[in-house]
Amino acid sequence: MATSSHTLSSRLLTGWVGGCVWYLERRAGQESPHKFMHLFRTVNKQWITFQHFNFLKRMYVTQLHRSLSQQVKPKPEPTASSVLEKTSSGQAKAEIYEMRSLSPPSLSSSRKPNEKELIELDSASIIEGSVEVGKETQDEKQWKEMKLHLDDLPGILARLSKIKLTALVVSTTSAGFALAPGPFDLPCFLLTLVGTGLASCAANSINQFFEVPFDSNMNRTKNRPLVRGQISPLFAVSFATCCAVPGVAVLAWGVNPLTGALGAFNIFLYTCCYTPLKRISIANTWVGAVVGAIPPMMGWTAATGSLNAGAFLLGGILYSWQFPHFNALSWGLREDYSRGGYCMMSVTHPALCRRVALRHCLALVGLSTAAPLLDVTTWTFPVISLPINLYISYLGFRFYTQADRKSSRRLFFCSLWHLPLLLLLMLTCKRPQGGKGDQGEPWQ
Repeated sequence: MATSSHTLSSRLLTGWVGGCVWYLERRAGQESPHKFMHLFRTVNKQWITFQHFNFLKRMYVTQLHRSLSQQVKPKPEPTASSVLEKTSSGQAKAEIYEMRSLSPPSLSSSRKPNEKELIELDSASIIEGSVEVGKETQDEKQWKEMKLHLDDLPGILARLSKIKLTALVVSTTSAGFALAPGPFDLPCFLLTLVGTGLASCAANSINQFFEVPFDSNMNRTKNRPLVRGQISPLFAVSFATCCAVPGVAVLAWGVNPLTGALGAFNIFLYTCCYTPLKRISIANTWVGAVVGAIPPMMGWTAATGSLNAGAFLLGGILYSWQFPHFNALSWGLREDYSRGGYCMMSVTHPALCRRVALRHCLALVGLSTAAPLLDVTTWTFPVISLPINLYISYLGFRFYTQADRKSSRRLFFCSLWHLPLLLLLMLTCKRPQGGKGDQGEPWQ
């Protein structure tokens, strides 16, 4: 029967010396497997594989190309003119051509080119292409002053003043003027439209002036005139001033002071309250709805000279209409608004965005019913406006439940034709003049 090494040594060496030898042999036998495994793991971690060699080779070639490119590529001078840039690029191309033409004869026909020479030839061709591409990108990135032509000025000013939004503001103002009781005064009506249009152009221009750095990050607004540099900021501010001052003056002295005060207040509310709030709080949507509700009230005050229940009814209809209109629009532009840094309900509170849109769709039914109660229309109006109000409420409910782009798009396009049709129905059902006599007789 075989005996172990430590047993044999303990038999040969007895006593205190034999005990020490036995302890040391036993400890070495226990720790040797652990040391072997640790050594194996360390060697395995430090093993250089074939991928390491390929990586080192690529790094060497990249550094070689970079050093050659830095040696050959001419250093651009910041104060050099375009003629000097052309000559320097021509000299660089000539040097590259000479380098390429001298390198092939240096290779003898009796031997094959080694790897270093092939790398130099490839790097020369790469440098030639990089010089041409670098010159093109430098020309593209170079700032160029855009010349303003008189033929392009009307279109630029139309985009600066948001001509479509201004047209909507003017149309709601005309509806408020036409729905007001009393005789129709054509000169006052025209002055009201001109003053309101100028005030709207001024407010929109100042809004774009403040939002240039943020509009450049949005696909929807990156082609505006100030963002593209078609006009200077000083030109935009001058245009806004030339619209605001005569616009408010026409409304104040040509129509009445109350309408002028409403116009000046609306410019202030849009530029100094709504515009900065867009980056601070979702309350900007409610402030913007107030801005949109004031124009029909201005039309009413221009015809009557006072603010009464009919003016607030028209303002309430425009106020409620804007929530399904804008909330549905902003739902499809959530990425754009988030990229621009705007705080919108559709971005930060999507459930509230859908709920508010549905709530104000239903509010349009109640406001239409209140129109005959406030002696603005006859009782025919709530009846004939009920189908379109129920339809937009149905689309608002679909948007609330489905919460997708398709339902928001349908609600948005419905709002585009819903408002003009609703105002047209109000005009057709307007309470006739003289329906209530001076002695308080009932309507005939």
